[in-house]
Amino acid sequence: MRNDDHRPTTGRSESAEERADRKWAELLQEVRVTQTGVQILFAFLLTVAFTPRFTDLGSADRAIYVVTVLLGAAATGALIAPVSLHRIVAGRRLKPETVAWASRFTLAGLVLLLCTVTSALLLILRVVVSDGTAFWLVAAALLWFAICWFVPAVWLRRHSRTSRPSARNRSR
Repeated sequence: MRNDDHRPTTGRSESAEERADRKWAELLQEVRVTQTGVQILFAFLLTVAFTPRFTDLGSADRAIYVVTVLLGAAATGALIAPVSLHRIVAGRRLKPETVAWASRFTLAGLVLLLCTVTSALLLILRVVVSDGTAFWLVAAALLWFAICWFVPAVWLRRHSRTSRPSARNRSR
């Protein structure tokens, strides 16, 4: 169903370009929040190797540290990618495609951030408590993050598909 100015009726009166602009603005706000967190965590991780106690870490803890730093770098890269992508393709009338790619990078960045935080917790908790206790505490934190960050979104996506009539049925 279309309205008088030939825009699709989707609950909002916006063109494809306006929708892309809105989605881009929303995505940038989301990325700003996650970028700050990952950059602070990554900066902290980079300083750890220069502390006096770092030399006391065993080979397992050093391996966890290396993995954590690499995950932090990967998360940083994924969360900065939307800015780079936008800057390189700006003005080429590729906003919807840019938003789609930026959204993928942001989701990848969130997953990498989850892995970074989990790995950093494992490293820290192995120093503070026994290895077994550290493992279970990290598993609980990982579960909590997954519940907070992903489960509601998956539930909403599935629920919205099954409970709402399709656009075709609404227009009848």
